[in-house]
Amino acid sequence: MHDKQTLLDKRYMRMARIWAENSYCKRRQVGALLVKDKMIISDGYNGTPSGFENNCEDDNNVSKPYVLHAEANAITKIARSNNSSEGATLYVTASPCIECAKLIIQSGIKRVVYGENYRIMDGLELLKRADIEVVFVEI
Repeated sequence: MHDKQTLLDKRYMRMARIWAENSYCKRRQVGALLVKDKMIISDGYNGTPSGFENNCEDDNNVSKPYVLHAEANAITKIARSNNSSEGATLYVTASPCIECAKLIIQSGIKRVVYGENYRIMDGLELLKRADIEVVFVEI
């Protein structure tokens, strides 16, 4: 069973990596998939809110303060649907920041699979503290 889960994790991570290509951000493209009962129930990538220009960075190549992370986009998308993220797994190409970790905890996600380390690791520590399973899968 463990080997089957590992194969699924790698496949969903590859899909999240492809989904990240939808991002208009130049500094880093991040993708996220929310999976429950082997079904993708939501997706997201980092970018500006709906209706905003698709430029994530300012003239100094600094991310604009209103850019949404991939995890936040996937979680807010599920909130607008009839689905529930309770018990779901989040696949995200970069480890969550502290703000996204708080959203993950509050949304009932029970497992986070990530593919690379974000520069600040406090999000992962918070997830572990909340007894959310955290798995690294190299992409």
